[in-house]
Amino acid sequence: MSRFLATMLDTAAHSDRGMTTGEPTTPVRTPWPDVHSRARGMAGALRAAGVAPRAAVGILAGQPALIAPAAQAVWLCGGSVTMLHQPTARTDLMAWAEDTVAVLRMVDAGLVLLGAPFDGLAPVLTERGIPFRVLHELDGEPVEPAVDVAGEGDTALLQLTSGSTAKPKAVRITHGNLHANITAMTATAQLDPARDVLVSWLPLFHDMGMVGFLTTPMVCGLELVTVTPMDFLSRPTLWAELISKYRGSVTAAPNFAYSVLARRLARAEAGSLDLSSMRFALNGAEPIDPGVVEAFAEAGARFGLSPDCVVAAYGMAETALGVSFAPIDTGLQVDQVDAHALESQRRALPAMYGPSRRFPKLGPPLPGIEVRVVGEGGRVLGEREVGVLQLRGESVTPGYLTVQGPIATQDAQGWFDTGDEGYLAEGSVVVCGRRKDVIIMAGRNIYPTDIERAAAGADGVRAGNAVAVRLDAADGRHRESFTVAVESRQAGTEDEQRIRSDVTSRVVSAVGVRPAEVVVLTPGSLPKTPSGKLRRAATAALLLARG
Repeated sequence: MSRFLATMLDTAAHSDRGMTTGEPTTPVRTPWPDVHSRARGMAGALRAAGVAPRAAVGILAGQPALIAPAAQAVWLCGGSVTMLHQPTARTDLMAWAEDTVAVLRMVDAGLVLLGAPFDGLAPVLTERGIPFRVLHELDGEPVEPAVDVAGEGDTALLQLTSGSTAKPKAVRITHGNLHANITAMTATAQLDPARDVLVSWLPLFHDMGMVGFLTTPMVCGLELVTVTPMDFLSRPTLWAELISKYRGSVTAAPNFAYSVLARRLARAEAGSLDLSSMRFALNGAEPIDPGVVEAFAEAGARFGLSPDCVVAAYGMAETALGVSFAPIDTGLQVDQVDAHALESQRRALPAMYGPSRRFPKLGPPLPGIEVRVVGEGGRVLGEREVGVLQLRGESVTPGYLTVQGPIATQDAQGWFDTGDEGYLAEGSVVVCGRRKDVIIMAGRNIYPTDIERAAAGADGVRAGNAVAVRLDAADGRHRESFTVAVESRQAGTEDEQRIRSDVTSRVVSAVGVRPAEVVVLTPGSLPKTPSGKLRRAATAALLLARG
């Protein structure tokens, strides 16, 4: 039996920890052994339905209380879980169904487990010929997994990557990958079942939610309080309220969520919350803005939040979740580097004077993961030289599944090319941006995140809704340039020109280059992945279609 499954079964037998769901209206706590008991019954039904070892099963549900035993049931049968992308109120259901069929065909899934709030999609699945079972009806004779039900190299999770609805791709995460990464993360974060309470609203179709804040506490026996993304988005202060109520000590979210919460905390009534229990607030999954972290720490200080609780992290589905965590109890550490050396010499030299760039230090690699920086021609680079980050270790996926077939991710020596540009500084990983998004102008390598942070500071621009799109040298342009697209509630009003001017001024001040155009769009216009990340390539296509 794989170490991942063995650990999960041990927790089911001995843990007194559990998960609380149903906040804020009807909270219910379920001990992990009870989740496992429910999973055994579900596994019996799945086995009766023909789910065998190495079978792929899709899950489409939004409630953590349903997803936890369902995922565990699939693993007890020796199968792999694919968390399907969830339709929203704006989703074209016919297009979503076509995308879902393509994903299920790609991962060779013969069954979908359907649960609230998506039960109403049953007719859509039926029309498309997709076999499914409804989770609240899934029960059978409880089963125990065979010793050889799954090995280290068998697939546990097929994690759909960002943007997969257009061009599906799934990361194949093995039992060995999961065990290695969960073990490394829990050790580095010093997670302790006797003291820690995890609080999360993260989507479970994203690796940070599924691996970090469902699978990890379920397998390791950690106390968990979890709500849905819609709960958070409808009332962001709920996140802080749950930390306060349950004495939450560990949480995580992408940068934009800390920005939203910082603004809410700044307006909250003094004494209404107690955030002093929080010791590990991980910021990851998208570029980290030091200004946002500083605003969050300042706003939270009124409620006892320690600035040292912030943990900047680097991660990806290709390692199950984590790559590097900043050291605990140190807060955000920022590397301020010379802009000219970075952009023209590809060296991250500490800034002495003149223009500079600020990057969060993302900490040393997790135990069992190696990180190196590679330049042109495959040359391994040294300290503070900027190149492409490559990873190696037991956590690293062996490959992707695509509609064209499987693709290996590692070279002959086991190295995986992340596609991220960055460098190593005093043992810490620093990420500058995606290689494919870098804008090259007059010999300078300009990272879109620098442009986007400047643009987002303009009055009237919605937080986290600014995108810099590279324009190649073509169509009358003699050199590469870029367009900035922002969302604003003032789009189409007389304030739009003011916003354009403000964005332009801030971008020029930040990076010394003027955008070819600034486009102001209405809220909800910028394309995003199912997990909420802005999509630069899709934004470029949108702007091109607008003319």
